[in-house]
Amino acid sequence: MSEKIMTSFCTECLAVCFTQFSRFLCYCFPPEVRGVVSVWAEPDGSCGRSCWTNRAESELYDQMIFRRSTSMVAQLEKDREGGGGKAGTKKDKDQSSIPKIINKRVCTTFVENTLSNDGLCQCGGVRELHDSVATGDYFGAAIVTQWDSRQHSSEYPTDAFGELEFAGAGRRHSHFLRLSCDTPPNIIYNLMTAHWGLPSPNLVVSVVGGEGHEKIKPWVRDILRKGLVRAAQSTGAWILTGGLKEGVSRCVGEAVKDHGAAASTVSQKKVIAIGVTPWGLVHNRQQLVNTQGSFPARYYVQNTTHDTYSLDNSCQAFLLVDNGSIGQRGGETVFQVNLEDYISHQRTGIWGSGSIEIPVLCMLISGETRMLERIDTSLKKATPWLVLAGSGKAADFITAVVLSPTPPAADGEADKSVSAEFCDWVREKARKHFPAEAEFEKLVDTALSIYQRRDLITVFHGEQEGSDDFDTILLKALVRASKRLSSMASECIEELKLAVAWNRIDTAKAEFFNGDIQWKYEDLEDSMTDALINNKPQFVRLFCENGLNILNYLTNNRLESLYSSLSDSLLAYILLQRRLSERKSLAGSHLSVDRAAPGAMETLHMEVNTSASAMDLSLFEVSRLLQDLLGDVCEPFYYGALGLDPRMGTRRALKQVNKILQGECAYRNQQCHSPWAALFIWAVLQNRSEMAIYFWEMAGESVLSALGACKILRELSKLENETESKLAMKKLAQRFENLANDVFAECYQSSESRSFTLLIRKSPVWGGATCLEMATAADARLFFSHDGVQSLLSAIWWGDMERSTEVWKLILSFFMPPLIYTDLISFREPEEEIKPSAVHIRDNDSVEGNDATVFSIADIIQNEEEMEELKTLKENLKGSSMQTNSKRPFIVSRWRQFWYAPVTSFLGNVLMYFLFLCLFAYVLLVDFKRPPPDGPSSLEFVLYFWVFTLVCEEIRQVKDVFFFLFFLGVWLMAYGVAHQALLFSYDPRSKWIFRRVFYRPYMHIFGQIPIHEMDTDKLEERNCTYNHSEIEAGAEPCPSTYANWLVVILLVIYLLFTNIVLVNLLIAMFSYTFSKVQGHSDIYWKFQRYNLIVEYHYRPCLAPPFIIFSHLHILIKRHIRQIPSAKSQHFAVELQGRKASHLNTWEAVQKENLLSAQNKQQRESDTSRLQRTSVKVDGVLKQMAEIRDHDRRLRLLETQLDYCCSALSWMTEAMCQSNVVTTNRPPKLHKDVTQLSST
Repeated sequence: MSEKIMTSFCTECLAVCFTQFSRFLCYCFPPEVRGVVSVWAEPDGSCGRSCWTNRAESELYDQMIFRRSTSMVAQLEKDREGGGGKAGTKKDKDQSSIPKIINKRVCTTFVENTLSNDGLCQCGGVRELHDSVATGDYFGAAIVTQWDSRQHSSEYPTDAFGELEFAGAGRRHSHFLRLSCDTPPNIIYNLMTAHWGLPSPNLVVSVVGGEGHEKIKPWVRDILRKGLVRAAQSTGAWILTGGLKEGVSRCVGEAVKDHGAAASTVSQKKVIAIGVTPWGLVHNRQQLVNTQGSFPARYYVQNTTHDTYSLDNSCQAFLLVDNGSIGQRGGETVFQVNLEDYISHQRTGIWGSGSIEIPVLCMLISGETRMLERIDTSLKKATPWLVLAGSGKAADFITAVVLSPTPPAADGEADKSVSAEFCDWVREKARKHFPAEAEFEKLVDTALSIYQRRDLITVFHGEQEGSDDFDTILLKALVRASKRLSSMASECIEELKLAVAWNRIDTAKAEFFNGDIQWKYEDLEDSMTDALINNKPQFVRLFCENGLNILNYLTNNRLESLYSSLSDSLLAYILLQRRLSERKSLAGSHLSVDRAAPGAMETLHMEVNTSASAMDLSLFEVSRLLQDLLGDVCEPFYYGALGLDPRMGTRRALKQVNKILQGECAYRNQQCHSPWAALFIWAVLQNRSEMAIYFWEMAGESVLSALGACKILRELSKLENETESKLAMKKLAQRFENLANDVFAECYQSSESRSFTLLIRKSPVWGGATCLEMATAADARLFFSHDGVQSLLSAIWWGDMERSTEVWKLILSFFMPPLIYTDLISFREPEEEIKPSAVHIRDNDSVEGNDATVFSIADIIQNEEEMEELKTLKENLKGSSMQTNSKRPFIVSRWRQFWYAPVTSFLGNVLMYFLFLCLFAYVLLVDFKRPPPDGPSSLEFVLYFWVFTLVCEEIRQVKDVFFFLFFLGVWLMAYGVAHQALLFSYDPRSKWIFRRVFYRPYMHIFGQIPIHEMDTDKLEERNCTYNHSEIEAGAEPCPSTYANWLVVILLVIYLLFTNIVLVNLLIAMFSYTFSKVQGHSDIYWKFQRYNLIVEYHYRPCLAPPFIIFSHLHILIKRHIRQIPSAKSQHFAVELQGRKASHLNTWEAVQKENLLSAQNKQQRESDTSRLQRTSVKVDGVLKQMAEIRDHDRRLRLLETQLDYCCSALSWMTEAMCQSNVVTTNRPPKLHKDVTQLSST
């Protein structure tokens, strides 16, 4: 299915459905079940369902069509590979269906405008553009005097849509659409988000007022530039403006443009300006008309400093609202109000997953009387307003009305009306601000209606308060409105939700988490979910530090919902959907019923109702995804929660999971095991760097977790198609490898023995994996190059022997085994007791690692092997506290200590290989017999047997040479076929074809070019024929002289490409490999050393040809006597109880020490110091601004006091000169006045 808008009109309500990536947003449901519903598209593009009356029928239909999920996932992957995984990669976006959905309005009835001298219609158009003339209304033959858009205009398919390119603007294209004023807002909102690709807003600010050529005050421009745009950038807001280069719209456009010039690309995407403009008012609007859509339409705008009706190129999208009028304002008002109301009922976050609805705030700047009706209409829909006091007429009038003293209510009409005195006061204020208004009483009634809903209005004195913290002003305005709408909601919770939606961590810390509020778990639960889904790690950290218990929060059900909320552009989402479709297909085969059978649909209906959750994403899909990424390193994740056996097959597990999900799903209510690790994996799969780092800090087993993340990210990067995401994954993987290396370095410095245990400890959280296994799977070469890891490998390599043992002692003991019982080689004495844990850690050791623990890796391996063997041979020794008091004899133990060491096995293989070469040379040169019956000799039989034992152990691979040979073979075959076809048009002999197609071109590379057989000028006489019958009989065919010039040209090209390009390519490949390895030779050698030690750890102690005895011993021991071997769990030890807790605590302490040191180093860096200095300077500047503001206010107060003093002096003088008051002396001056005046 192509990536386009697909529509269908449902049978009952004719609602329109949209889809992106085959995902419909259906609005035909009743209010009680309305929402975003995922359904599959029918082949004809229809919704695939009618208007369902209840949720059960909806779920039934989903179950009947779920088999199409596989094709949907395949299409998702195809779209991702072809278009980078993001919607809207095609330039034209296939918007051909828009005219079928969106209409325009055209005035079709002429209603004469008596005030116009040109005989225009009241819509603004001339008579010739109208189909008819209005002579009457529906009730009589009276002349129609008032034009009405709905009555006198008609709708037609829109003819202006697509992308807009501003000529000479030098910016990206903007989307535009001409639409009728009656268009449903849900269609337009989904078009903008799902099809145009605009990010869903966390806030919508609609700026109105200040139209025409009204002069905007400088402080208002400062508010828009420093306050509004900065607040929009920090919150991820949409700014709705008039979209024209006039008045306030022009100021907003300039502010957005200035922000875009200075901000980064990421910050620019957070500020979305959308112009909601009357179509009939747009200058040069005919440039946008194209019935097929414009991709793009070039729009020419004259650069001028004056206000014009041209579109503003700072807007990312234009909604050109058409009510049929031309050159008139107000046609967009009703649509914009409905759009604001619709958006205010949508949820924030990815796919509407937030806990709050999108806040919508209207901002009034100046304005005329028409703005009062706009405000009243929005207030009736409970849309809050922010009024800038002092910005102009309408804003000042609303400020005066809203801030007026509360008037007494009329008798018997409390809370419903106001007194007549207040009405007169409002009427007086209206005359003062709008003296030329014709419909005066209507204006007063509108003002009184606004006053009734004054709780939704916040007045901002921008000239006095400034533009600082304007986002806080917006926050308080919205919270004030939410308090009015919901008296049950807590003010702090609503403010917190808004702060989370806007990602204002500074506001949250200063206002809500300063110690004054005692938060409860249920208060933070929804906000925590918002922060997780919408990638706000700072809030996650803040909530966890202030009362949210992650153990209670993360249930299996919530973890599944977190995975279900993944964005469809993520690779992890594609992979999870693939696994989900496999389970759905298997579930569908069990849910299939015979529709002809009586009662079959009723049975299916009941089954579907009980198994609706089986169609949702579950932990089983997550487990399969992790198994694909981690391989066999770990046991399957979440099998314990699902009640599955890790040893069962995939198909059996799928059936079992479907049965579980069709039931009550009790596991979903259980607490998630290891919640920090589960959230850590969830964040890593989404490549969320900061959040993954925080969860890694909180989770245990730091080294293994970092290596696991490194493995997951590197596997995902191999599957990722987008270059940017691939590089980000590789970068984060390397960061986690560095963290693992740093934490282990801290552990190794603290305690060598415990760090060894850390490397080989089996983790129950990571499916029994060890650090060494995970590092090997993740190709963590830097980790393996650490001295601590190499020290452990050295301990494994030497076994119980001292590491300082000379090689000549090993060789001498190898050929003279009795020497191992002397003091020639030093061995460590074995422990007296063999414990099941195989790790000797005293209980009184401190977690800091200041201990003297006795530890030997050889003890771990040998003792564990002995324990497994003794448990099988001696059934009477049971329990975890079993001890092997029966000690091996000295002769046997010393023999095992020497021959079971990997270094002895390696040395034996090297020495025996030299002997093999000597035997091989002797047999070929001296004792090589003729075929039977004379031979072969006995030594030759020994040689054959020796080769057989070598083949059983050795497998070698080639890498760079194979890559070169592949290209060489393709080029060689291409030239050889063309060469053979041109020289010998008919030669059916297969062996000669092979020689001339492959062998001869190969020899050409080394200069063996038979010119006398290829060039017609140098052909030699030879016994050949052109007769096909003779050629088939075996005669030599003659070379063809036709097109011989082409043979020479091909030869020249072949030699040029082969000898110069391919050979130099091979040299370059070897040079690159050599330089790459040479630059990190130490790291590569240490990593490969681990593989060598693992190989010889597994290899039997005897070298070929005596290895056959070891093979027989293993066959008898493992398969006949069924005695398991500890080597199958190479370098692994399982800790339980107190010892595991001690090790985890010790590792956590070392991690905290590392993080503290890194934080201290970061604080002392120059960048951090500059940041702290910048914060302090900002604080000082803010205080200075406040001081200047106080100084201005004091000066204003002094001026008022001077006026009051002058007035009082005048009154005093006048009263003294009158006969009203008789006095004998003048008033007494204040004792400090003279002193103050003198100073």
